[in-house]
Amino acid sequence: MMAQKQGPTGGRSEAASGWLLISPTFIYAVLLLAAPLVAVLVYSLTLRETGAVSFDNFLTVWTKPIYQKLMSRSLTVSFSVTAVTVLLAYPVAYFVSFHVQPSKKSLWLFLITIPFWTSYLIRVFLWKVILGYNGVVNSGLLSLGVIDAPLQAINYNVQAMILTLAHAYAPFAILPIFVSLEKIDRSLLEAGRDLGESSFMTFFRVTLPLSMPGVIAAVLIVFIPTVGDYVTPDLIGGGKLPMIANMIEVTMLKQNDRHLGSAIAMTAMLIVAVVSLVFLLLNRRFLKGSK
Repeated sequence: MMAQKQGPTGGRSEAASGWLLISPTFIYAVLLLAAPLVAVLVYSLTLRETGAVSFDNFLTVWTKPIYQKLMSRSLTVSFSVTAVTVLLAYPVAYFVSFHVQPSKKSLWLFLITIPFWTSYLIRVFLWKVILGYNGVVNSGLLSLGVIDAPLQAINYNVQAMILTLAHAYAPFAILPIFVSLEKIDRSLLEAGRDLGESSFMTFFRVTLPLSMPGVIAAVLIVFIPTVGDYVTPDLIGGGKLPMIANMIEVTMLKQNDRHLGSAIAMTAMLIVAVVSLVFLLLNRRFLKGSK
């Protein structure tokens, strides 16, 4: 009878060795990720007064106009930020990938990641200084005599929030698009030009479709966190334009209603999950089309 082949760990199978290797990370992920999600789900399905299992918290979130308005604003801002960020990030990634010398690409990527050197909160504060009532923009325009009084239309509004968030998440969008562009076989572009296609049509028929997985990845990376952002509405929006994350904070911490706050959070998570699933399906379609 043939003896069973032993691995480098003795009689232990490779599968058991693999599980043993990832077990610390798995336990860490369960404790810090899965456990809080389960706790939020349990809170959302129980009543504050009695602790009984009920869907009343979800019915409150789904039927009250205030929650619908905040969720709509959050999605609108997030979609706008995602569109602005990706539209601005694509030309940067394209320039670095196709027009920068290979020896200098690392330097450009290094410069792009410089905003990561400071905290997100500091970057948001900087935009408050720039767009504020007595900020850099208003002070500059006043000193040039362009305006007689500080502009109020450039701060404490949705547009200022979109601009701030687009700047904060720009590197997250540039990097995946750049990686996708780098994977494109340059011979395909040369073949398109040899067949008489202009550079413009080659871009739309070859480069853009092949880079769509990176674009969709950038969309997901930007869209998901901006829906749950609550610092920017507080600082740039002046607290006058709260989003769904701000309502979760108020409900849980100030009103001390963890049950309703959890239902709001779970609703937001479900909506984001559905939107993300749509983008993932689009990504699979482009991946299949590029093979």
